[in-house]
Amino acid sequence: MTNNDIVQKLWNLCDVLRDDGINYSDYVTELVLLLFIKMVHENTEAGLLEKHPLPAGCRWTDLNGKSGINLLNDYKRILLSLSTGKDADGNLVHQDPLISAIYADAQTRLREPRHLEQMIRTLDQIDWFSAQKDGLGDLYEGLLEKNASETKSGAGQYFTPRALINSMVRCIKPQPGEVIQDPAAGTAGFLVAADQYMREQTDNYLDLSAKDAAFQKNQAFVGIELVPNTRRLSLMNCLLHGMEGDDEGVVHLGNALGEAGKSLPRADIILANPPFGTSKGGEASNTRDDLTFKTSNKQLAFLQHIYRNLKPGGRAAVVLPDNVLFEAGIGTEVRRDLMHKCNLHTILRLPTGIFYAQGVKTNVLFFQKGSATDPLQAENCTQRTWVFDLRSNMPSFGKRSPFGDTHLKPFEDAYGSDPNGNSPRAENVDGVGELSRFRVFTREQIAERGDSLDISWLKDGDSLDASELPAPEVLAGEAMSELTEALRELEQLMQALGAGDEAEQQKRMLAEVMGLSVVQETGDE
Repeated sequence: MTNNDIVQKLWNLCDVLRDDGINYSDYVTELVLLLFIKMVHENTEAGLLEKHPLPAGCRWTDLNGKSGINLLNDYKRILLSLSTGKDADGNLVHQDPLISAIYADAQTRLREPRHLEQMIRTLDQIDWFSAQKDGLGDLYEGLLEKNASETKSGAGQYFTPRALINSMVRCIKPQPGEVIQDPAAGTAGFLVAADQYMREQTDNYLDLSAKDAAFQKNQAFVGIELVPNTRRLSLMNCLLHGMEGDDEGVVHLGNALGEAGKSLPRADIILANPPFGTSKGGEASNTRDDLTFKTSNKQLAFLQHIYRNLKPGGRAAVVLPDNVLFEAGIGTEVRRDLMHKCNLHTILRLPTGIFYAQGVKTNVLFFQKGSATDPLQAENCTQRTWVFDLRSNMPSFGKRSPFGDTHLKPFEDAYGSDPNGNSPRAENVDGVGELSRFRVFTREQIAERGDSLDISWLKDGDSLDASELPAPEVLAGEAMSELTEALRELEQLMQALGAGDEAEQQKRMLAEVMGLSVVQETGDE
């Protein structure tokens, strides 16, 4: 049984929970409260965890085998104990702040014990040995991605495609010992991907000293998430991937645009996809004296936070919507400041349709704090910017035609092996000159564009060239002809429906508007 098979089997349980009044948007939360207990049990049984992180009396063996109202009551008791650290009588059960954070305010909406029994029975029937070969954390991420693709509201609309996350990580190349942050962590996809990348380079950290391995486990990754329930998912995701973080876990609860972001230490790497459902929401950044440009646009506020929070020489890859690239006023000032303080060496223009909110146009900005030759340089750091157009003349992506690694490989090849964009590069990827997908623009050329970074040059094959369009009077005549025919068809329809008098009245009104005379039934004008 593959992870995809298991994800589908778990997702099918939603039909059971709907009978208990639980909809898709609540389903994953309801499932993961139980699923996490099961996964911890499987990881412990397989010897993948040094010790069982859940307290006695709150484990899988305390649930399976039970039935009826006793089972439901025991489950509610377990959730309360994990959340508060105490049992119903006030006795201390555990003092693990991470477990308390994961189960903070956790409650089940299940009312029918038989539905809980069916969930437990289904989880016990899964071939967990097969799942563990691929990694239980990967299975959990598959469930999060399934939720994002099936639901049409909330953060699922902007679930970052796994292929894009992995590509950004491969370009940035995180190294053990570096501090990696995501100020808009979501379900921690970027942090988990960075961790997995380094595990692959170091034989699952076995090549590191005990001290360095502990740093990776507890200090290397820090995220911030504003929504408590999303943070719960991210903490579970991290823990299932062996990432514990500090006393608050890998992902802290808070607003990165407020004091929580200001208090973060400087980072070697920042990987992020800030929320872009609306341009509003950045007001919290106006209280921070370390952000120069006051704005309510949260994407511009996040971008300021990110490039200011990098260490000298630190690098970032950030997903941002098109409006950040061309917005005037404060937007222009922020872009100038970014190019002043950082080397904005690469922009990847992404295709539409790869996010679950259709039509969203996005880009990835790759930059390094300081210049290409001096990480301490604080002025005029960007000398040239390479732009890769992966949007023009691309297929329409969606559930039936998913966006994947093969689509990103030409970009990665063009980007090169140097994480700071210093690899030898050449234009003419998939074309020559202006037909190339990869072109370079000097800082002076960008300034001539009013410091807009919304740079495109490829002609979309489906678009029309204005020079090839008919003359305006021809287009207007065609439009008038189509309108006249439409009016004639509407009149015939009204006559057929027995509304001839109304049709005649509308014709007279139209004639008055157009300054025309109406031919009467007698033939007189």
